[in-house]
Amino acid sequence: MAAAPVSKQAKETEKLKMQYSKVSLTLENCILPPEKLSPTPSQLDGLDSESEIQLRILGCEWIQTSGILLRLPQVAMATGQVLFQRFFYSKSFVRQSMEAVAMACITLASKIEEAPRRIRDVLNVFNHIKQVRSGKTIQPLALDQNYINSKNQVIKAERRVLKELGFCVHVKHPHKD
Repeated sequence: MAAAPVSKQAKETEKLKMQYSKVSLTLENCILPPEKLSPTPSQLDGLDSESEIQLRILGCEWIQTSGILLRLPQVAMATGQVLFQRFFYSKSFVRQSMEAVAMACITLASKIEEAPRRIRDVLNVFNHIKQVRSGKTIQPLALDQNYINSKNQVIKAERRVLKELGFCVHVKHPHKD
C-alpha cells in the first residue's frame, strides 16, 4: 500500500508547527534547567535554603487561603502557586516583596482561569489574613495613601511576574483536562 502524497501546503503547515510549538509548559516539563534549581537567586543573595523553602511554603499558603476567601476555583489557586514558584526561581526573595508577588500571582491566576477578582478584593483578603494570623482585631482596610501604594505595588509586581515569565503563564495541571 503506497503512502498518500503530501501536499506543499501540508508540508508548510508542519514546518510552522515545528517552529512555533517548541514551548511546552507542563508540571512534568517545568522548563527549569538543573542549574536554575541550585543555587537559586535567593541563595546567591545569602538566604539559606531552609528559609527559602519556608518562604515558598508561606507564599503558597497565602495564595491558597486568599483563593478560598475570594471563592476562586481550586485550579486558579494552583495556577497562582505555580506562577509564584516559577517567579522565585528567577528572582530573589531578598530583592522582591513576597507579599506583593503572592497578591500579583493570585490576581493574575484569577484572570488566567477566567474568574477575575479586583485588586481591591485581593488587598482586603490579604489584609484580613495578616490580621487573623497575627491575632489582631479585624479592621477593614482604610482607603488611604497606603492602600494606593499597595495597589500600585501589586500592579507592578503583576507586570514583573509577566515579564519575568516571558508572558508564558499557561499551566497544565494534572487534575484538569
